[in-house]
Amino acid sequence: MFTTTGSRGLYKAPLSKGLLLVLNGLTVMLILLPQYQEMFVYNLQAITHQHQVWRLMCGRLVCLDVKDSFCSSLLIYNFRIFERRFGTRKFASFLLGTWCLSALVDLLLAQVVLYLFEYEVEELSAGLLAPVFSLFVPFYRSVPRMPVTQVLGHIHITNKSLVYIVGLQLLTSSSFMWLLALSGLISGGLYHSNVLWLQKLVFVPAWVSCIGRFVLEPIFSSSQPSDETPLGMGATLDIQRQQRMDLLDQQLLLAQYNEARRNTRHQPQAGLLQWTRLFPSLRHRGQNRPPMQQPHPQAQTHESIQPPLLENSAVAEEQVARLVEMGFSRIDALEALRASNNDINMATNFLLQH
Repeated sequence: MFTTTGSRGLYKAPLSKGLLLVLNGLTVMLILLPQYQEMFVYNLQAITHQHQVWRLMCGRLVCLDVKDSFCSSLLIYNFRIFERRFGTRKFASFLLGTWCLSALVDLLLAQVVLYLFEYEVEELSAGLLAPVFSLFVPFYRSVPRMPVTQVLGHIHITNKSLVYIVGLQLLTSSSFMWLLALSGLISGGLYHSNVLWLQKLVFVPAWVSCIGRFVLEPIFSSSQPSDETPLGMGATLDIQRQQRMDLLDQQLLLAQYNEARRNTRHQPQAGLLQWTRLFPSLRHRGQNRPPMQQPHPQAQTHESIQPPLLENSAVAEEQVARLVEMGFSRIDALEALRASNNDINMATNFLLQH
C-alpha cells in the first residue's frame, strides 16, 4: 500500500490475508457480542496473581479496539512483502517466535515499571500488536529508502514514511502501548538476529506447513493482479505527475529486465538499459556526440580504459554483495543490477516483484 516493493494486493501472501480476514472478523464479532469481550482482555494482574495463563493466548490475538485493529491491519498488509520474500513458513515462524518472546518481555517490562516507578500495570491493549511492531525490525534493516518528495524543501518523504506514521499512530492509541511496542522491537531484534539460535528453537514445523499449504492456502490464496498501471494518489498534482513518471520508468525497466532474463542470459555483460538511447535529448543533452578519434598507442589505450572498468566492476560487486546479504541469489542480483545500471533500489524492487 505504501511502499513500492512488490505487487499490489495479497498475491503470494496467504498468511497475511488469513490474518487480516480472521482477526478482523473476530474483532467485529466481539464488538457485536460484548459479553464475550472479557475472555480476550489482556489482564496482566489476572495472569500473575490468579495464574490465568490462558490470557497470554486469548488476550494477544484479537484487538478489542477498532482503531488498533485498523492500524495493525494496515501494517500487516504492508508487511506482506516479507511473506513473499521469506516464504510463508519462514514468515509464520517469525510471527510465532516474536509472539512467544514478546509474552515474556511483556511480563519483564511490567516488573521493570513496577520496580522503577512503583506503578503496577494492570492491563495492556489486546491483539496481535507486539508481533506487528516486531516486523519493523526487518522493515528498517531490509527495505531500502527511496525518496518520493520533499516538504518545505527540508523534510524528505520516502517510500517508508507513511508506514512509520501509521506505526506512530498505533503507538499513541493507549497509555501503555509503548510497552508493547518496545516488547515487539526487542523480540523482533532477538529473533531476526538469531540470538541463542532462537530461529532453530521456535519455528513452524514442516508438517504444519504442509497441512496449511493443502488446507488453508487454497482458501486464502489470491490471484495475480492485473498489469495495468495505477493512477497516482498524491496529495498534489505535482506529486501525482511524479508518481506517474516513476511508474512509467519502472514499467520500462521491468519490461527490459524480463526480456533480458529470457533472451540475454548468455550474452556479453553489457549495460542492458541505456537511458541515453531511450531519451537522448532529455536526459543528456549535448552529451551524445561521438568522441573525436585521436591516435593513441595501443598500450596507452589499455591503460586509460582498464581503471574505469575495474572501478565499475568493484561498484557492481559491492551492490551484489548487499543484495546477496538480503537473501537473493547471486545470479538474480547480477541480472537485476545490470538491468537497472547498478541502481540498488530499483534492483531490489525487481527482485521483490519476482
